[in-house]
Amino acid sequence: MKILINLVVSTIAVLISAYIIPDVQVEGFFVAVVVAVVLAIVNALVKPVVEFLTLPVNILTLGLFSFVVTALMVMLTAAIVPGFQVGGFLAALLFGVVLSLVNGVLFAVLPGEKKDL
Repeated sequence: MKILINLVVSTIAVLISAYIIPDVQVEGFFVAVVVAVVLAIVNALVKPVVEFLTLPVNILTLGLFSFVVTALMVMLTAAIVPGFQVGGFLAALLFGVVLSLVNGVLFAVLPGEKKDL
């Protein structure tokens, strides 16, 4: 059940982020679901390898190169999923940042398990 809730929240975050960034288009709710799933898979499988390979550059830029890697993962997802278009690198970069922020806000307001301190 928790996976389904995460999927719905991530889908809503994709739709909101695509609405905010003008150069990003998502053709519908089902495409947003596919984008959320593919982006999760890409971030779980491909992103760690790319971050490991670009570790020296990431260290030199004090971690700012991670934004570039995130934008590349968004562009890879756009290449894989039909119906999801990203206008360019800057749009992918902004989409990644906005998606992260929207996801954080949505998961913060979601009622969850209370943890005792």
